Amino acid sequence: MDYYDSAGLSDDEVLGNEGHTPVPETVNVGGSTSYKVERELGKGGFAQVYLGRRINGQLSNGSTAVEVALKFEHQSSNGCIYGPPYEFHVYDDVSGSHGVPHVYYKGRQGDYYIMVMDMLGPSLMDVLRNNSHSMSIEMVASVAIEAISILEKIHSKGYVHGDVKPENFLLGLPGTSDEKKLFLVDFGLAVRWRNALSGLHVENDQQPYMFRGTSWYASVHAHLGGTLSRRDDLESLAYTLAFLLRGLLPWQTSLGKNKSFLMCKKKMETSPETLFCSCPVPFRKFFEYVVNLKFEEKPNYEKYISLFDGIVGPDPPPINTDGAQKLIVRKRGALSLEQDDDDAEQPKKKVPMGMPVTQWIWVYNACCPMKQIYHHDVADVRLAQLIQKGNEDGLLISSVASCSNLWTLIMDSGTGFTSQVYRVSPLSNNKDWIMEQWKNGYSISAIAGTNDGSSLIVMSKGTPYILQAIIVSEKFQFEWIDKKWKLGYNITAMATEGNKWVVVMSLGSGFSDQVLFAAAIPQSCIRYYIIF
Repeated sequence: MDYYDSAGLSDDEVLGNEGHTPVPETVNVGGSTSYKVERELGKGGFAQVYLGRRINGQLSNGSTAVEVALKFEHQSSNGCIYGPPYEFHVYDDVSGSHGVPHVYYKGRQGDYYIMVMDMLGPSLMDVLRNNSHSMSIEMVASVAIEAISILEKIHSKGYVHGDVKPENFLLGLPGTSDEKKLFLVDFGLAVRWRNALSGLHVENDQQPYMFRGTSWYASVHAHLGGTLSRRDDLESLAYTLAFLLRGLLPWQTSLGKNKSFLMCKKKMETSPETLFCSCPVPFRKFFEYVVNLKFEEKPNYEKYISLFDGIVGPDPPPINTDGAQKLIVRKRGALSLEQDDDDAEQPKKKVPMGMPVTQWIWVYNACCPMKQIYHHDVADVRLAQLIQKGNEDGLLISSVASCSNLWTLIMDSGTGFTSQVYRVSPLSNNKDWIMEQWKNGYSISAIAGTNDGSSLIVMSKGTPYILQAIIVSEKFQFEWIDKKWKLGYNITAMATEGNKWVVVMSLGSGFSDQVLFAAAIPQSCIRYYIIF
């Protein structure tokens, strides 16, 4: 069995866990069940997966599985700086869904965050390799049918998987009733397409320096740094099917520093007829449908599944497709699915392919180098990863904000800063840290606070500031600001943290004059404040 965990990295950036303490020899679950950690099954960006053999007890749900998969992620990895990995949160919503393995336990032991999961069988990549890189058309069609139904279920939970590829599709454990079932694993790159608070589709955005996924199978939008939506999982599935059918993809030979761009360019040049040359027509039609989906458009999963029915035939398929059939029955019963012909379903305007798209790519590339990146709706668990990626691209934080306890930040290559540090915690706990950074030559360059009383404070070297002062108060401190103005200070940052105001004033800002509009804010009646 192979498990792969990209954990926020592309396939070009997969790292080992050298320098970390060894994984524990045993894993204790709930104080009553223990597993012996045996051979390694696989590893990815920051996680390792081992075979776990039950020593005693049983899981809280009554499972008595002798063998399980144990997934370890070190606490120092980028995704764990502020707590459990983001994948923990995703599995809270999708664990046990159709085609998703059960996660029986999530927790921490020693230096590692641990998940106890179903033990599964070989990946589709393993199956392909064991069959001389050949897979029957009926087998691939069965994979298509069941994979579409699995993605529909994940999408219904509000998530996009973000890393659909042969290595992440696993069959059930051989010799069990699940051996012909298909499962999708590794939710380390999953993102929400539907806002958890509003229930609305997330907004489209583009961050050209932010590629997340696996280059061979990533959608064109992913290569260009676009916000992922449901269409991207399905486009990646189309590339996966092409690989399973042919054993290679037209862009696999792209090498060098710009290989991701070259792969993207090649994908846009490759027509459906070329990608699925000598393959049954339904594969080409599926690809045409999914690449023509709009950003917010709901895919017609049932239509896509029906494309492959004629290939699989009436005999029991190589892959169990019960989940897909249940989806068809459920949707038809609820919606009375229209029986339009194929042409009626085709979008009126197809996404252009070939030379026009190549020219568009080059127009986009001519705008480089991109100087700025904007991240929004960032949870604490993703913050460190995004900042590190920006730093690696020569970008530093120029501005931060917060809404609904999620962060927004702008990273810029033209800040003029030479070095930068940041911290997330209540400001009342940060006094010593701020004082220490001031001594080290850093100045507060950006600050934001959340409704629940936490703050993101960014300090940088290379600012023009000579001296700084910061106040945290339940009342707006106009009198304090006025005194600082008279001493030559100016407001250089302002935020709210819970029910408190935060004001940063600096000497040497370069401002000649400054005014403040503070309607309905009293100038006295101070109840609580901290001055650094």
